[in-house]
Amino acid sequence: MLFLGLGILLLAMKYLEIGPVAGLDWMWVLSPFALAVAWWAWADWSGYTKKKAVQREDEKKQNRIDKNKASLGIKPRNKR
Repeated sequence: MLFLGLGILLLAMKYLEIGPVAGLDWMWVLSPFALAVAWWAWADWSGYTKKKAVQREDEKKQNRIDKNKASLGIKPRNKR
């Protein structure tokens, strides 16, 4: 997301000819988009995206279990 935001910012600055970005080559202005594509490709290939999604689901599940136990008056276990 950082690369995408930086790319949009640089693109807008180049288009509006603001600051030192106006003098840069288009290759440098568009390079954050290429880095974003490379990051997303690596994240999908390596399983990083799926791993983070599973971690979020596990945290939600554990929070739901702890909340239900607390409402029943049962102390949740200490996390090891």
